[in-house]
Amino acid sequence: MERAVGFLVLPLVFFASQINCQEAILHISNESTNKEYCIVHNQSWTPLSQTLDDALQYPLVNMTFTVLCNTSGVVPGVVKGKALVVMRGDCDFSQKALVAQSLGATTLLIASKTLLITPSANDSEYAKISIPLALMRYRDFIEAQQVFSGRMQVKLYAPPHPKIDASIIVMLLIAIVTVALGGFWSGTCERDRMNGDGGGGESKADPKELFLYSPLKVVIFVAMMCGMLVLMYFFYNIMVHFIIAIFCLASASALFSCVDAVMEILSCPSGSFSIKNYNFSVRSLILAAVCISIAVVWGVYRNEDRWIWILQDFLGVAFCLNFMKTISLSNFKICVILLSLLLVYDVFFVFITPFFTKNGVSIMVQVALGPDASGEKTHGNMVEVPAEPQAPSEKLPVVMRVPRFSAWAQNLCGMQFSILGYGDIIIPGLLVAYCSRFDVWINSSRKIYFVSCCIAYLLGMIVTFAVMLLSGMGQPALLYLVPFTLTASAVVAACRGEMRQFWAGTTYMVRRPVLDSSREPLLPEGRTDGALEGEVC
Repeated sequence: MERAVGFLVLPLVFFASQINCQEAILHISNESTNKEYCIVHNQSWTPLSQTLDDALQYPLVNMTFTVLCNTSGVVPGVVKGKALVVMRGDCDFSQKALVAQSLGATTLLIASKTLLITPSANDSEYAKISIPLALMRYRDFIEAQQVFSGRMQVKLYAPPHPKIDASIIVMLLIAIVTVALGGFWSGTCERDRMNGDGGGGESKADPKELFLYSPLKVVIFVAMMCGMLVLMYFFYNIMVHFIIAIFCLASASALFSCVDAVMEILSCPSGSFSIKNYNFSVRSLILAAVCISIAVVWGVYRNEDRWIWILQDFLGVAFCLNFMKTISLSNFKICVILLSLLLVYDVFFVFITPFFTKNGVSIMVQVALGPDASGEKTHGNMVEVPAEPQAPSEKLPVVMRVPRFSAWAQNLCGMQFSILGYGDIIIPGLLVAYCSRFDVWINSSRKIYFVSCCIAYLLGMIVTFAVMLLSGMGQPALLYLVPFTLTASAVVAACRGEMRQFWAGTTYMVRRPVLDSSREPLLPEGRTDGALEGEVC
């Protein structure tokens, strides 16, 4: 218990600490209008105020006709006590700053048509420069001239942001709510099936559901995942479009399934009609049109970072819920095999593959973020920001994305996101769903297995985020989620004396393909429902 409390308190401690970044904000205003733009500076060289109120305001002088490598052509009286905008090129940043400083300028902005980088110089130059120096996009300055069309006042400030962004809390809520809802839905469907069979104890599998009941099939399933990931790594530009199309179809179908289930609970009328002996439901047709439209909107605007993440997360939640409801693990043995193999899969492709790739980036990260992803890049304390709009880079829709809300300066330079893979929700979610169904089989009113597994998943996610913050690098979430959820489920079963039933699992007689209509029991022959009921505590 003390450890659990410690992990809960640890993030609160991080909220108190803040870090400074190399991205900053240029605030331009006049009597009636104000607007903010991205700039890149060197915090260790020319530190800026942390808030807009504390920043000093100066009139801005347009000197983009010069690169300011010397004082020729510049009248000192025009620039004294003012902020300058000059063009990048021909000489070092430090030389430009020294010239501007000698002319009496208070701030130097360098407009760049190429990549914005953190300005730097020799150590001996740092002490000589006392005025703020920053790079801005040339296109931003042209836009500012059009917006303000006259006298401009500027302020430069660099707001710090907490190590823990609010996006992590949002991501945590999305993950735990999705896992809990998916497990609850699976358990509810199981109870409905058992009630529909008249309470006879032996229920039949829904033909629409897929059951993993063979260890060999689990191994084949994981091997196929490995093969698919490697193919996406080597043929990303080809396969990404195929995956996007599949996601549009699958997410539309999943959203239909989720919303239709809610409408069934609310007893919404269906309004059926017939055409040539074919029955149609008005509700289903309207719902299908809406779901397809939402998926199409995402497909069209998928590269619009400012708002499309909301739609992607919405479709992603529906996809994960439907997957957890459709794919069922037949017993705890299959859960252990599947989750253990996927843990090794996750660790290998995150931690081991960087030793084999040319750029030292793991295959998992490269596939998740895309090899040609545009936007801001960081190299230690150095920052790179594109000066011109980049062609949108296709990304696989396999992650939940939430923007970093407190990273104002970074988001001006390029939207920054916290991400969580669908697999980190679905894989532990399959175990949560199994626990929920097992609660139904043993008629547990307190849903002890389901609740315990959800709590373990929550703790595992908190540990994942804590390690990520402490290490400063992304983590394979399954490395923490799998041990937490498997251990919690096994401990509950052992304490209740139900490990034998929990390990063996369902008594389903799974339907084989249509060509072979025979049934195959999942449990050893001779095991009956009576034996199962007799061992329940």
